[in-house]
This record gives sequence, C-alpha cells and structure tokens, in this order.
Amino acid sequence: MKKIIIIVLSLSIILGFLVWKFGPNITGLFSQKEPQGPVTLTYWGLWEEENLVKGAIAEFEKQHPNIKVTYQRQSSVNYRTRVQTQIREGVGPDVFRMHNSWLPMFEQDLYPAPADVLTIADYKNLFYPVANTSFVKGGQIYAAPMEIDGLVLFYNVDILNGVGGVIPTTWPEFIDIATKMTVRDSSGIKTAGAGVGTASNVDHWSDLLGLLLFQQPNVDLDNPATDLTADVLRFYTGFVTNPGRKTWDVNLPRSTDMFVSGRLGFYFAPSWRAHEIRVANPNLNFKTAPVPQLSSQNQVAYGSFWAEAVSKNSKHPKEAWQFVKFLTSEEAEKLMYAEASNVRLFGEPYSLVSLQSELINDPWVGAVVKQGPIYKSWYLCSNTQEGDSGINVEIIKYWEDGINSTLAGADPLGALQTVASGVKQTLDKYTKPAPVPTPE
Repeated sequence: MKKIIIIVLSLSIILGFLVWKFGPNITGLFSQKEPQGPVTLTYWGLWEEENLVKGAIAEFEKQHPNIKVTYQRQSSVNYRTRVQTQIREGVGPDVFRMHNSWLPMFEQDLYPAPADVLTIADYKNLFYPVANTSFVKGGQIYAAPMEIDGLVLFYNVDILNGVGGVIPTTWPEFIDIATKMTVRDSSGIKTAGAGVGTASNVDHWSDLLGLLLFQQPNVDLDNPATDLTADVLRFYTGFVTNPGRKTWDVNLPRSTDMFVSGRLGFYFAPSWRAHEIRVANPNLNFKTAPVPQLSSQNQVAYGSFWAEAVSKNSKHPKEAWQFVKFLTSEEAEKLMYAEASNVRLFGEPYSLVSLQSELINDPWVGAVVKQGPIYKSWYLCSNTQEGDSGINVEIIKYWEDGINSTLAGADPLGALQTVASGVKQTLDKYTKPAPVPTPE
C-alpha cells in the first residue's frame, strides 16, 4: 500500500512540475495533436483590384492547399499610418504592401524572412541591387518586391521630332534639346521644353532632385550643406532662373497636366503615370527613355517602388513568407502582368532580373527595367501615401523650402544650412526611434 501511495505522490509531483513548466501545452506531451485546418492569411494590397490578383492567389492556394489567402485592397489615404497602427494594435494583416523607403519606420513591425524560405544569397541574385539596399539589414530580409519602378524620362514624340531632336542620354544634350523645344510669346512660355526647376508645379520634383544629388560625385544626402550640393540646387533651379536655358516657369500648370495637354516636351515621372496620361489623352504620342546621366562613370537612376512584407504579429509568419516568395516568382509576376495588361497599358514592371529581357523593348516600361541595375533610392520619394507625416514627407518639405528660397534669390548654400538641419532632425526621428511599446 505504501508503495502505491509513494508512486501516486511521485507521479503527482512530476505532473505538477510539467504543468508548471509547459502550461497548456502539457496535453501535447500525452496526446496526439488534433489535425489543423487550413491556415488563413490576410493580404493588404494598395493598387490592384482583386480581379487582377485572384489568379495568382488561386495558383498559390493550389500549390499550398493548407493555406487560404484573403485579399483586401486598401485606400491610399493615410495608408502608412493606418497599416502601422493596425499592426501595432495586433489586428493588422499578415502580408501588406510597403514602400521601399519605409524600412526605418517599419523595421520594428516586420517579421523577417525565415532562412528556409528565402536566403540573402538567393535574394541578391533574384532582385536588382536597390532591393537589397532597401530591404536587407543586419543579415535579415524584411520585404520582397514584385515590381520595380523609378524615375524615367517621358517625351512627346511629335515635339521632339519637330525640332529634329534625339533622345538625350546626357544632361548637356537634354538642355540643348529642351531649349529648342521651348516656345514663347509675349505672355511667356507656351510650350515648355522640360518640366524642371520648381517644387510648386513640377510633379515628382523630389525624385528628380534625388537623382541629381546621387549623380553628383561626393554629395552626402545626409549632410547637404556643402558647395557640391549647392551646385546641384543651382543646376535644378536654373531651368527657371537661367535665361540661357529657361524651359519652365512657376506660373505654368503642373507638369503632368502640361504633358497631357501636349505642351511639354520632357517630363520626369515613374512609369505608372503612363496609365493616367493615356486615359486623359488617348491621342498623345509619347514614349519613355532612361534618365539623362551626368557622367558615364557614375551611372545612376532613381528608384521608387513597392514590396510585400510580413507583419511581426502574423500568427503564421512562415506561411506568409511562402506567399510573398510566390508573389515574387516568375510564374506569379508574369501572370499578374498579363492580367493587368488586359485593362491598362501594362502591368507592374518585373522586379526579377531574370525577366528583364521580356520588357526591355517595351515603349513605356523598357526604360524602367533597363535602369534596373543602376537604381538608387533615398527619402526623397514622392507619392508614398504617408499622410501628413513620414520620413519622405518631412524631408521633402525641408527641400521644398530650400528650392523656394533659392528661386526667391537666396544664396543656395545658405538655404542648405536650414535644409541640413531639418534633414538631420528627421533622420534622427525615424532612423533612431524610441522602442515601440508591446501591446498588453
């Protein structure tokens, strides 16, 4: 009898220890787990209607029958703050779209790619270098792009042919042709050669400024109060202030509207603007080309694009990353491109280096993928849907003030002192943030 009591007491002590140590998981030690149902992932998109992505989702679900994906297209209004708030409250999506400049703001909110799903070595081979510099940090992959985009040179074919011009590959060629295309009368510029020089009526001016800063050797974008940066500011505003190469004016309509109306020869924008332009003026004869270069030794284009990321609060992060990996596969990118091309000029330009040759001769996105290997990017990206605050919005505002001061006659180097102070303040705010409190 004593032996039975001792055995029962011993088992009770052991069981009590296991309950204390493993809690609710104790049942797993003694019983087989119940079969799990399908994993459900919520995917927040931003630009694509559901009918354009449902084919890719269906194919993924076919290949992964234990995973179901629910797609929700989000409004672009205050998108960044909304998705970040949702994630930090623990109720956001599993997979969502983020801009390539957002890692400093989102790093604490992301679940990096598991090494058994996507390795850094594979990542570097799959995508253009700008994806690596945008989304890889500390040996971790935080997002993967299913598109590439950036600033390209739109040109009005008829205006260019009218002056016997050729597509410029250097800035001196660009200036020469743009001035020839500019038509004036007593009231001012009627046809503008190039929409460059202001912050008030040049769409994507900040991306263009970022391009020029990258192309100027030895410019430090973190510390812009230098003579070299002042030269870039003079060059940019010179398209308005320099009588010898004036192609633009502060009183003209916005550059996108001017291009749509057929009154602008050269226009800088990401490729997605082509869809709006074609809808607004179906008869406009336009194409795109790579951006002009300052030097053949320092070839740079300016990238601005979106990628898919996984929330740190996802209950199924590995499955979420399997879905992201599929979205960036050749199969999925080609499928979605074909679907989008049925309803507009083209789909999202391929993010994969292996697919570059399939688009390189396209009249609208050929320039985008041709520039793929030379894209660089910084926090001067326009149209990032950040709302009233964000790393791009705030840095762009300081640069806007610097351009306006220069146009008003201030010394560029003096204006850059204020820009530099604001840039430092913003970078400190977003790249050295206080820890985010964990929800209770």
